[in-house]
Amino acid sequence: MKAILLGTGAGGGFPQWNSAAEACRRARAGDPAALPRTQCGLAVSADGARWVLVNASPDLRAQIEATPALHPRPDGGRKRHSPIAAVVLTGGEVDAIAGLLTLREGHRFVLHAPASVLGVLAANPIFGAVNPALVPRHELPTDRKVALADAEGRPLGLAVEGFAVPGKVPLFAESGGDPGLSEDATIGLRITDDAGHALVFVPGCAAVTDALRARLEGADCLCFDGTLWQDDEMPRAGIGPKTGRRMGHISIDGPEGTLAQLAGLRLGRRILVHLNNSNPALLSDSPEHAAILAAGWEVGTDGMEITL
Repeated sequence: MKAILLGTGAGGGFPQWNSAAEACRRARAGDPAALPRTQCGLAVSADGARWVLVNASPDLRAQIEATPALHPRPDGGRKRHSPIAAVVLTGGEVDAIAGLLTLREGHRFVLHAPASVLGVLAANPIFGAVNPALVPRHELPTDRKVALADAEGRPLGLAVEGFAVPGKVPLFAESGGDPGLSEDATIGLRITDDAGHALVFVPGCAAVTDALRARLEGADCLCFDGTLWQDDEMPRAGIGPKTGRRMGHISIDGPEGTLAQLAGLRLGRRILVHLNNSNPALLSDSPEHAAILAAGWEVGTDGMEITL
């Protein structure tokens, strides 16, 4: 299995377009310790030729252009082609679905998503631009492995199993007030190939439960929610009122955070993704970044390649 982290930033990316915070200024200035990140997404392939996208961020076009493995090839004289064979969505937030509109130019692929996310797409007529006659939409069940195939029904050598993680409904779907946590508004994915290798992708998670630990145990690679270093970092920095919990994201640090809660699991590579522009771990010269590395984790960067 081959995987490429297309984007490792949270919504808005890094630097965020309207942020004048120090870290974003450093990124704009080309500081090598403040590498820019586009919004979170993953590409996975069993054969290196046909690829499955996991989520479709608003930055998808730029991510495709930055990733040679996703470039069209003029096989047989064809002028239009793409190695993208399928897209799997883990939630309905804007930063996971808006990039679908980039894929509207008549290319055939298969779309898999939870029922709630398919409902979001069906309710918004703009997503009809991704013609369902060319791009069939399939409900992705939880707790059941689904073998992936391309639009012609040819197996891709990969299977996905979705599982619920603590999270919340998309921001645009909130009805007011604090929506609290939800067990089914967002999912994680366990992606396996025919050789049994497993990559687990959880870009959004509000808390670690025993059920979640059981899902993660034994993965060859875990790409996990690294949105915030601490729960109240945005209010502390004066850049927003919301805590991580209010946004449906666990913190990295602290006794209830990712590093502590997942420390005892048997895992291969451990990579933090979906990092918010406020997170000091984005800066490779920060003590927070050093603490992550010391705990055996990696801080994801755009274009990072994974081979299992």
